[in-house]
Amino acid sequence: MRDKIKVLIVDDSAIVRQTLSDILSSDPQIQVIGTAADPFAAAKKIQEELPDVITLDVEMPRMDGLTFLKKLMSQHPIPVVMCSSLTEIGSETALKAMDLGAVEIITKPRMGTKQFIEESRMTICDSVKAAASSRPRRISAVRTEKMVAPKLTADAVLDKPTSKAMIQTTEKVVIVGASTGGTEALKVFLEDFPTDCPGIVIVQHMPEHFTAAFARRLDSICRISIKEAQDNDTVIRGHALIAPGNKHTLIKRSGARYYVEVKDGPLVSRHRPSVDVLFRSAARYAGKNVVGVIMTGMGDDGARGMLEMKEAGAITIAQDEASCVVFGMPNEAIKLGGVDKVMPLDRITREVLRLCN
Repeated sequence: MRDKIKVLIVDDSAIVRQTLSDILSSDPQIQVIGTAADPFAAAKKIQEELPDVITLDVEMPRMDGLTFLKKLMSQHPIPVVMCSSLTEIGSETALKAMDLGAVEIITKPRMGTKQFIEESRMTICDSVKAAASSRPRRISAVRTEKMVAPKLTADAVLDKPTSKAMIQTTEKVVIVGASTGGTEALKVFLEDFPTDCPGIVIVQHMPEHFTAAFARRLDSICRISIKEAQDNDTVIRGHALIAPGNKHTLIKRSGARYYVEVKDGPLVSRHRPSVDVLFRSAARYAGKNVVGVIMTGMGDDGARGMLEMKEAGAITIAQDEASCVVFGMPNEAIKLGGVDKVMPLDRITREVLRLCN
């Protein structure tokens, strides 16, 4: 019998601690070993029993989440999932936490419809499982089984094709999917693109509101322009569009113009936005003009879509295991036969540019 993932919840709100505890305890693969109202209490509990994963509030009294995270990563590099409120300040702080070593971001659970609560439960549990399988864990990785839940495909979001007839174009587009560890991987990937590079569309698994802050941060350090995608944005050279959290993003074509459609829809491959939705739309509307990249992340979102892109004539690249935080998504795409090239993160940009030129 596999050991359960041991989780310590650190949050100054008693309601949030209880809600997170109830959510995580509902998963048979997860065990909540304790809760703490602040980092000082958390440090004492860590000395008593080492958790596999810590969920950490961003804003707390006595010591803020970032300060505690810095101390934690220098002394006990335990995978950390940041738990943040849906605010602009909270988003920026949580992204700083990712730079300091946190591996996932979740939003604080709140009440809503039955579907909303179930989706939140699934997202929170999956984030903890992804963190448990990530580096820099010192103890042996916990292999997890998928929870029994409806697993919709991109057909739930994509329109049925009406006609394959369209104006020919040779304009290349770069389509990218990433999850756990992707915030740092995308930074490395995007920093080296020149201002005349092909248009780029990205799905990074991340909650709503955080993607806008993430895009702004990337835009401030990269030569190309980067923004959160809005419905009907044109995919143009020297620009990257990042799918907004909690919305699916598809690439489509009108004549020789590529543009994105941003829309609601159910979770696909347990995610919204879903890499599969983006990849399969790229296979349908861009075909051989695509260079597709799948990066670090847990699960199999994007694997089927990458195979469809390859079958449509695209060139597909997967990040290699050594440079991944979690070798889940790339590995699933490789096993399915959807990957042409496997390479380290620091070589992917150069290869993409070579293929596009």
